[in-house]
Amino acid sequence: MRTWFWTLFLTTVAVVLAVVLRENTGQVLIMLNTWRIQVSFAFAVLVIVASFVGLYLALRVLAWFTGIPMRVRAWHGRRQVRLDHELLEQGWTELLEGRYSNAEKDLTKLLDQSRSANRQVLAGLSAARAAHALGEYARRDNLLALAKDKAGEDTGLSEAVATAAADLYLDQGLAQQALDVLLPLQQAGARHVHTLRLLLRAYRQLGRSDQVFVLARTLSRRKALPAIEARALIETAAAARLRETLHSGEWQKIWKDLKTDERILPEVALAAAAAFEVSGQSQEASKTLEAAIERDFDPRLLEAYARGEPTQVARRLEKTEAWLQKKPEAPELLTTLGNLCLTGQLWGQAELYLTRSLARRSDARVHALLASLFDKLERPQEAATQWRLATAVGTALPVLLADSNLPAADVQSDPGVFHAEGLAYLTDSGLPVDWASVGSQAQDSSLAEKSVLSQSYSPSTSHELDEYFDSAPVAHLGEPATVASYSGSGSSAGQGQPSARSEPTSNGDAKKS
Repeated sequence: MRTWFWTLFLTTVAVVLAVVLRENTGQVLIMLNTWRIQVSFAFAVLVIVASFVGLYLALRVLAWFTGIPMRVRAWHGRRQVRLDHELLEQGWTELLEGRYSNAEKDLTKLLDQSRSANRQVLAGLSAARAAHALGEYARRDNLLALAKDKAGEDTGLSEAVATAAADLYLDQGLAQQALDVLLPLQQAGARHVHTLRLLLRAYRQLGRSDQVFVLARTLSRRKALPAIEARALIETAAAARLRETLHSGEWQKIWKDLKTDERILPEVALAAAAAFEVSGQSQEASKTLEAAIERDFDPRLLEAYARGEPTQVARRLEKTEAWLQKKPEAPELLTTLGNLCLTGQLWGQAELYLTRSLARRSDARVHALLASLFDKLERPQEAATQWRLATAVGTALPVLLADSNLPAADVQSDPGVFHAEGLAYLTDSGLPVDWASVGSQAQDSSLAEKSVLSQSYSPSTSHELDEYFDSAPVAHLGEPATVASYSGSGSSAGQGQPSARSEPTSNGDAKKS
């Protein structure tokens, strides 16, 4: 639009000048010393306009030539920025893809070649994160120190370095180092949500329940934590604070500082009830547990409510019976009533409530309570049954099978033994079959059987057996000796079984010891 305006304006001026100059026929006289120059008015105007245009063009050309160094420097700067951005983008992409080695190399290269402090700090922090992912913690610390040095006095960059370093330290489990980095930011007035979250993580790792409680409250108020997570943190931290200050007496101040919706959280109510019990305020303990149970029938609260002093049994029985009318099928309430009746020595009511609870759910604790009741009532058989049931419900016991006899062994495929005369199979006595047959033929009477057994296992027979199995030929010692088959006592030479082994006939044979 601007170009069209100037084009129209200059065209209009040219037309006006042309019309004016055409109607005006005047002369222009220029006198310079002895020189006299006379030209028409139109020519003089054209010369002035041309001179102005020429001078303008000459000045523009001169300015262009004198601005060459500046333009070259600017071009180099733009080129460097473009290269830095490309390298930074490539490093971040590799970092997100999980190629940490390549990312660290590219980002470290950018840290060395870039002239911008912002890009140097970004590259250093990103390279430190890549080194942390690789487990190179010494290299990570060096990169963090370099990024901190590049940040200088810039507040924004210094906070970025501190938060990034704290995040990496917390991932490694170095909560105290992370806290040392974050505390100066908090003291300087930094209240960023990310910084508060990092502080919360650090205090949780260090077990500082007081600070966890304060930070969880702050983040919950600023909607920076999910409601469920904030509630769990507040519940755990508040209960821990009450338990830690139980013996010092400061728990009462902490209890007064809690809000109403925080007091009825299960863990907080349990810790406060225990504190009231220790200080002798049983009625306050009952009120605390009752307020929490009204909100949620938590089994832990009901179990703690059932463990009360005898002076509180009547009050707690009345409250629990009122709750049972709202939820008549709740086994936890029935168990609580049975436990309270045991404490108040109401044996019949205790058995009734515990039996009703078992009818709805099998519980080891209920079995144990019934067993204790039966022991008190001197019903040992039923008490033993309940103790066994409590053990079976509470512990996974192995299933024991009935005793049974092992089947007879199959000896059809048993391997045989090799001896000097071939393969023989063993009998029940441990001797080869042929030897056993020889012994069986001699069993004419009981006396003969005893003599055979005594000779078979006499020291001399054992020595002959050893010599028999030791008659294998020895290599490079000539021909083996002739081996005769062994015969038990009672066998005759007419059966073709010699009673002794022949002596070796070759000079090269020898007995093995």
